[in-house]
Amino acid sequence: MSAFLDALRARAGEGFVPVIPDLKMISPAEGPLFARRDPAEAALGLVKAGAPVLSVVTEEKHFGGSLTLLRRIAEEAGVPVLRKDFLQSASDVAVSAAWGASAVLLICAAMPEGLLRECFAAARDLGLDALVEAHTASELRFAASLGCPLLGVNNRDILALEKDGGTVARTAELAALKPPGAFLVSESGLRSRADVRRAVRSGADGVLVGTAIWRAEDPFAFYDALSRAEAEA
Repeated sequence: MSAFLDALRARAGEGFVPVIPDLKMISPAEGPLFARRDPAEAALGLVKAGAPVLSVVTEEKHFGGSLTLLRRIAEEAGVPVLRKDFLQSASDVAVSAAWGASAVLLICAAMPEGLLRECFAAARDLGLDALVEAHTASELRFAASLGCPLLGVNNRDILALEKDGGTVARTAELAALKPPGAFLVSESGLRSRADVRRAVRSGADGVLVGTAIWRAEDPFAFYDALSRAEAEA
């Protein structure tokens, strides 16, 4: 099964940039993002705006997430959902599946290579897609060595809780390392259609955007505009 990745590829086949909207309750850099909106209702609005998949941050201390939020969105949204968290074991991957995730985030910077291999194998055995995230060239080379078809470049430093000034320039630097046939996602630091266009033209196949969507006056119209960034260039 590759429900998450298949949905991204299908969206690209329809002529849109596959934009993964990131639902996180709190941005460590910019504060609460859902003070006056229900995240599950927002998720449904994004699906209506064309989102083929969703990302839900479940880390609680810094991002205000929870497994309960993951399950609610997975049950109500009707599209594949990525669990974003600092997973640290194969059992964490199994828990993700049990709570409704179709995919998990595995962060190269947050675990030893051996553990990441173990978690990647666990995800595969459970029928989950794994988005293996890199921030450096060496991390991306390792991620590619796994044979993972879904790779991510975090434009910011997740170990600094994405408070650094990273931009889509990081994707532009690393996209050439993408192996043939892999689907590359540019994550974090994208704030405009211009950023999305730059990511795609640098070699990214899709993007993950969170804070910029929730800071927009109309998040759903903004999402739609991002997904049409190449068509309207």
